[in-house]
Amino acid sequence: MIYTGIDYHKRYSVACTLDAQGHLLHEARIDGNAAAAFAAYFKHLGTPSEVVIEACWNWGVLHDLLEDTAGVAKVVLSHPAKNRIIAEAQIKNDGIDAHALATLLRGDFVAKVHVPSRDVRQRKNIIRQRLWLARLRTMIRNRIHCVVDRHPQLARPAVKDIFSNQGKAWMKRAPLPTADRKLLDDDLALHAVLQTQIDALETIIVADNAANPLAVRLQTLPGIGKILAPVIALEIDQIKRFHTADKLCAYAGLVPTTHASGGKISHGRMLPFCNRWLKWAFIEAAWVAVGCSDYFGTFYRKQRLRGKGANDAITIVARRLAKIAWKMLTDGRNYSPQAPVAKPISPAALITD
Repeated sequence: MIYTGIDYHKRYSVACTLDAQGHLLHEARIDGNAAAAFAAYFKHLGTPSEVVIEACWNWGVLHDLLEDTAGVAKVVLSHPAKNRIIAEAQIKNDGIDAHALATLLRGDFVAKVHVPSRDVRQRKNIIRQRLWLARLRTMIRNRIHCVVDRHPQLARPAVKDIFSNQGKAWMKRAPLPTADRKLLDDDLALHAVLQTQIDALETIIVADNAANPLAVRLQTLPGIGKILAPVIALEIDQIKRFHTADKLCAYAGLVPTTHASGGKISHGRMLPFCNRWLKWAFIEAAWVAVGCSDYFGTFYRKQRLRGKGANDAITIVARRLAKIAWKMLTDGRNYSPQAPVAKPISPAALITD
């Protein structure tokens, strides 16, 4: 077997191929990242090659192209942050990076990344678009609050949410100076456009994931609804990837960093390298769960009584949610509500056939 490392860039790539003994067989710059150029490169090798690329920006484009290229025996996706040999190199260029990737692949030292199917990746892109639009909506709402709060003399309506229909109707007719009136009208118009886009994407997301058994099962867990369930299901993809619940929690960034040396153990911040979409989903679900579930509400309050701050306590709840979700998906069982008790309940007791 021969081994090819590809340093992928937006407008070109550099490929380097080694044999089983580590000798350089071929090296070339592939301009334009065209399918025909990659096909010509691997045809020139004359022998099927394993290929490794890094999980960089838009890696799926090159991954799919290589999978369909003759002469490529296998495509491996590498975790760039874990391959420190490249990031910490004193002398670094595209050719050296490609050679280093091929060397790691030849020695089976590549930190591999899970590659979801093309269908799963497409559905994830739709969900991530919805989450991105929701963040833009939050930014617009903050600007609207800023404009309104500049005029404390205004008599505000007795509504809990200023973005309810009654609240928006009041903002549209509120007497404001000319400049702020224009700013508020523009922001409200942007908010309406974003809300329309979000509603349309939510309709697509619910329809696309209605038959996803993982998403359907996760919706039985408190705090996880029609949007968070597909997010968690698609980001996990295959629960068998995680041999234990702790593995899933670490992947979601819900466990602290640990340093142990000389018999002393210390814990720091949450793991920095994680699936940030999964972490966000479990944290959001935890905030909802503590308000709608007696079990999770009691569990949260116990953490606060132990001196934990609100953010630390909700992270602990999110970790408990992740452990229960792992058990549910591993055993193929739904969540079973439990009454609050004096002692914590094990995650396995909270699911049923």
